[in-house]
Amino acid sequence: MEKLVANINEQIAAFQENAKLQVENNNKAAGGRARKASLELEKLLKAFRKASIEASK
Repeated sequence: MEKLVANINEQIAAFQENAKLQVENNNKAAGGRARKASLELEKLLKAFRKASIEASK
C-alpha cells in the first residue's frame, strides 16, 4: 500500500506541474500530459480505495 501511495503522490505532482504550465503558458502539450496524469491518477485512486477497504476488514 505504501508503494501505491507513493505512485499517487508522483501522479499528483506530475498533474500539478503540467496543469500549471498549461494555465500559465498556454502550453497545449502540457495540457495533454496533465490529462494523461489525471486518468492514471483516477486508476490509482480506485486501486487505493479497494486496498483501503480490504485493509479495514
